[in-house]
Amino acid sequence: MGQTAIQTKGLGKRYGSFWALENCNISVPEGSVSALVGPNGAGKSTLLKLLVGLSTASAGNSAVLGKMPQQHEDFLSDIGYLAQEIPLYKSLNAADHIKMGKHLNKRFDEEFIKDRLKDLDIPLGRPVGKLSGGQRAQVALALALAKKPKLLLLDEPVAALDPLARHDFLSSLTQAVAEGGLTVVMSSHLLADLERVSDHVIVLAAGKTQLCDNIEPVLHEHKLLVGPRADAKNLGDGVTVIHETQAARQSTLLVRIEKGTKLPSGWQQHEPNIEEIILAYMGQAKEGGEK
Repeated sequence: MGQTAIQTKGLGKRYGSFWALENCNISVPEGSVSALVGPNGAGKSTLLKLLVGLSTASAGNSAVLGKMPQQHEDFLSDIGYLAQEIPLYKSLNAADHIKMGKHLNKRFDEEFIKDRLKDLDIPLGRPVGKLSGGQRAQVALALALAKKPKLLLLDEPVAALDPLARHDFLSSLTQAVAEGGLTVVMSSHLLADLERVSDHVIVLAAGKTQLCDNIEPVLHEHKLLVGPRADAKNLGDGVTVIHETQAARQSTLLVRIEKGTKLPSGWQQHEPNIEEIILAYMGQAKEGGEK
């Protein structure tokens, strides 16, 4: 993961006076599986559409696999994109979709997708509208992977699936990444599912980037502190409070600690999980927007 697959600087999208995405700065390493998380209206779908060239930025710029996003074959041949609504033609069967995919994409691997759907016991001749939600999602993922993309952008692909179908979908995705040469950015509200497959995280809230980093250093840099309420404002330099919960005499703080910083005595330290960290950043953005 030495190279950068996606880089944005000050990226924004405005609809009239409303900024759906504002001053978005992210960097996604090649070969990573990046979890794109945030509440409804945070700008996740807007960001993905900008990255795939389906929307034009109002501010800033982005580089995707070293190119400016655009609806052109030279750019799109390396990009797989699966929209939230799983865009398949319900009256057509999987075999029909495979024929279209082969016609539209130079590197389309027909043998790969037929083998994958066979392994999943998904019939090629049944209209996709008569398949289960999990089967339709697997067909859409297989079509995207059959393009042999270098980057796969997934917008809430498991939102409507039951737990078993989600597990099967994520297992298929993990297998594809393990085969090498693929970077994934996947948005979802289901933090526990994302934690299983992701090694990088992007948190959007209030239309802005709250966090963007590899998960391992994020876990290392953040701590849950429990201590006297009166001491919550006296943590010193190098400690940033992300979220705080106050009781009558006690404070619970989620903090980010700079390397080499020593905390004052009197605080109990606990290791937060990635879900607690993400929720803290989302809460921070909400509180900031309400002031």
